[in-house]
Amino acid sequence: MSTKAQQTHERITALVAGGMQKADAFKQLADEYGQPVTSVRGAFYSAKRVLEGGDPSPRRSRKRETTPDDAVAAAVAALTAAVDAIVFEVEVAQERANEATAEAEAIKASSGARIKEIQAKIAVLDPDAATSATRKEVKGS
Repeated sequence: MSTKAQQTHERITALVAGGMQKADAFKQLADEYGQPVTSVRGAFYSAKRVLEGGDPSPRRSRKRETTPDDAVAAAVAALTAAVDAIVFEVEVAQERANEATAEAEAIKASSGARIKEIQAKIAVLDPDAATSATRKEVKGS
């Protein structure tokens, strides 16, 4: 006999395998069960942890007291993580900027030929429009 969490995990997995987004599957089951989405999500991940050989509800260990050294170590760890996050943000932004620059250069490089080809088609379709049209230049070409 399977638990409600295992049944939830099986249903979510089946819906996702059928092409549904996981968030939509959680919502659908929550509606069916008459429960909050967070409850369904929690049941799914609880069953998943058990299937993966883990504890269904892992708990943090409790310390009897926090020493000044523990507090400093925790603060340093948090600040180090913040620095790492900022460095990552800069790297991602730089990557996006490089991609945008490469795209702009490729578009600019092909723009002259594309404009000429379109103007040639305009001349064939409407000679009067072609003689009155002025050629536009792409900035920086």
